[in-house]
Formats: sequence, C-alpha cells, structure tokens
Amino acid sequence: MAGSTLVPVPGSGLSGQTLKSLLALSDVMATGHHAAVSAGVKPGDTVAVVGDGAVGLCAVLAARRLGAERIIALSRHPDRQKLAVAFGATDIVDQRGDPAAQAVLDLTGGIGADAALECVGTAQSIATAGAIARPGSTVGIVGVPYGELPFTGTFFRNVGWKGGPAPARIYIPDLLADVLSGSINPGLVFDYETGLDQVADAYKAMDQRRAVKSLIRVGS
Repeated sequence: MAGSTLVPVPGSGLSGQTLKSLLALSDVMATGHHAAVSAGVKPGDTVAVVGDGAVGLCAVLAARRLGAERIIALSRHPDRQKLAVAFGATDIVDQRGDPAAQAVLDLTGGIGADAALECVGTAQSIATAGAIARPGSTVGIVGVPYGELPFTGTFFRNVGWKGGPAPARIYIPDLLADVLSGSINPGLVFDYETGLDQVADAYKAMDQRRAVKSLIRVGS
C-alpha cells in the first residue's frame, strides 16, 4: 500500500530471538544505526561509541555493519562490555569524562575517532563525544540533549554535529534483511522480560542497570 507505515515480514514460524530482533528494529537498532549513518561511518573507519545502553550497543552493531575496522565502546559495566564485544567492539574504555576522552585519544595516536556516536544526551557524554572526534569528522548525535551543545570547542577543529530522532521506517527494510539472514542480532539487548503487570519493575530494572532493555510480554 502506497504510503503505508507497515513493513511486511516474509516467512513464518520465526524464532523468539528473531522476533526480539525485529522488535529492536522499531526503536533502538534504528536509532543506533541513525547515529552511525549521521556520523558518516564507512569501511575502514575507527569509530567511538559513547553510551552503553541499548541504543549505544546497537550503534556498535551498526558501525560494524557499515564496515568500521575499529570500534571503541565507552562502557563501565562488565555485562554490557561483553555484549559490546559480541556486537563488534574491538576496544573498551571504562572511564568517563576527561579520562575517557584521553583514553580514546591514546588509543588513536592522539588523533581521535573518524566518527563519534553520541547515544546518551547528558552534558558530559556530549562533551566527551566532541572531544574524541578527530578534526574534520562528524559526531552522530541521537541522545536527546539535556542541555546546550558544546559547539565552541568543536568549531575550531571543524567537527560537525548531525543527528536527531531516528527515521526508523526508512531504515527498517535494509536492517530487516540482515536480521532474517542472521547477520545481525540486535534482540540480544533485551535481557529482562516480564509481564504487563510488572511494567514498573521493568523500568526500575533499566534504571538500576539490572537490565539493558526490558521486554514486556502481553498474554501467552
């Protein structure tokens, strides 16, 4: 149907894990992919991802999918670090703020990343993304900003900012093919499941970092 927002899924009898990955396409995977596309990630790039939530982890997966050679994930949580590596991260930086920025610069010979993906939205994460982007590169920003963007520091290094809310419907057809082929499995971010009556607990689990992303099952 012309103009339809529906995306048909070919086949039947899909596994539970595949269904989780299809669900991820409607939100976190499309958003992480938008960060990578906005930053212009291309084959051979060194990419740094700020944020280890579901969007940040999917941004790691998206960067790998687009051909990044080196992916530096900024994460302080061991369980999320493991998933980041499974998704394609080659390096883990477990600091925050200035120490994190310095660690990324050390890993890149003082140059910075070819693309920085900002997937949190706090003042600190935004500042870190700007600090680790190499001169002339672009920061793909999908974390909803909590404050003003620090343009002054990046202005003099010709670092650009691009991003915003992800146009998920545009990305889903291409991502869908990769899910069905088994080449990506973004549904792994759903590591906590509960029922409709436990929605509050599902949010609490994410807030307390007991879960990366909660999945609510309705009915049997």
